[in-house]
Amino acid sequence: MSAVHEVPAINWLGIWAIYRFEMARFLRTLGQSLATPVITTSLYFVVFGAAIGSRMGEIDGVGYGSFIVPGLIMLTVLTESINNAAFGIYFPRWTGTLYEVLSAPLSPVETVLGYVGAAATKSVILGLIILATASLFVPIHIAHPLAMAGFLVLIALTFCLFGFVIGIFSQNWEQLQVVPMLVITPLTFLGGAFYSIDMLPGAWQTIALFNPVVYLVSGFRWTFFGSADVAFSTSLVATFGFMIVCLAVITWAFRTGYRLKQ
Repeated sequence: MSAVHEVPAINWLGIWAIYRFEMARFLRTLGQSLATPVITTSLYFVVFGAAIGSRMGEIDGVGYGSFIVPGLIMLTVLTESINNAAFGIYFPRWTGTLYEVLSAPLSPVETVLGYVGAAATKSVILGLIILATASLFVPIHIAHPLAMAGFLVLIALTFCLFGFVIGIFSQNWEQLQVVPMLVITPLTFLGGAFYSIDMLPGAWQTIALFNPVVYLVSGFRWTFFGSADVAFSTSLVATFGFMIVCLAVITWAFRTGYRLKQ
């Protein structure tokens, strides 16, 4: 008789322990964590919504103040997802407590679920806070609420995985900030967060399509207004593709122990 291979049970208790520990760190600075996006969003609307928006008119039939809401949410969610996940794995590497996690009865999948799940939860909460804050300044109508919620979670998970990769490869605290500050933020500003790429000259529209953030902002904007610069299906494929790449890198890191067991 052929041997029956049992599928190992998932260690939900271990996942919950990591998740709860990471969320406790978030809750300890809850005031600062909530105040920052509220103040930042308010300033964006004072500058872009009032000062510039009054001169912009409508874009694709949407008032400029409402038009920039998806871009504002993406700007924060991308940055916070990377920062939270990168810090979450780098800090135990720096203190040496990661060895205790690796020696615990947890598979790599369970470890990643704990860290990335907590980081994604924080990012989604901040994204919803920005949405609530924006609704105080401009009228917001979400054409596809379920798609909006699902796409928000997908982007948060994807870029938390990317942040996890950065946390593994970073050798010091400064390197943790390089990608979010020098790469993600500029790409978001150049990715149509505050304008439609249709407003660009023809050559620049083609160049903009090489910016991966364009697909994220465009897809998220479609869930609000039903129209976007790029087809929503294309945005989904691009996001899933990037997620698969991040998962492959993390799998390789756990399999080889690169920067995790050194």
